[in-house]
Amino acid sequence: MEETFEELLERSTKIHGHICAGQVIGVRMSIIGLREIDINEPRGVDRKKFYVLVEIDRCATDAIQSVTGCSLGKRSLKWLDYGIMAATFVNLETGKAVRITALEESRELAKKYMPDIVGNKYQQQLEAYRIMPEEELFKIEQVKITIPEEDMPGRPLGRVQCDGCGDWVQDMRAIEKGGKNLCKSCAYGRYYKVISA
Repeated sequence: MEETFEELLERSTKIHGHICAGQVIGVRMSIIGLREIDINEPRGVDRKKFYVLVEIDRCATDAIQSVTGCSLGKRSLKWLDYGIMAATFVNLETGKAVRITALEESRELAKKYMPDIVGNKYQQQLEAYRIMPEEELFKIEQVKITIPEEDMPGRPLGRVQCDGCGDWVQDMRAIEKGGKNLCKSCAYGRYYKVISA
């Protein structure tokens, strides 16, 4: 990658709307993840060669999207609602994958790196995470992952109309129940209540 950590952090901060420790974690996580799966130009020639799974919907995810160029709309970013500050980076050509988890212990270690910042633990963490060695900030694991064909980037594999409500369901997300193709809302219940049509 040609951009420096500070340049990537600045871009991420603009997109996210403010600087925070999560931005620093997400930018550093992305730099490491891309390095580990041999992606050098994530926004250039390598943009279709990798996939990222994020396990939390917090600040770091915006940073990961900013640095990698991956997004939900391009189907190159997948959100798994696990509530863990972790992301898995996958090289789609080689299968090489790495899962990076932010270590909880790094919160306390921030005091060691920024002892002069007192009374504001968030500022202390933000500054410490910039300089903390990656082995003290992250757990880095080589992993194997199989991405279902229906989750891969690219055009939808198919579309079916829900036999319940008539909505069209893409990417093999329909549920067969009682001999009918149903959307998840008709099969399991809606997350919303219709108040007018």
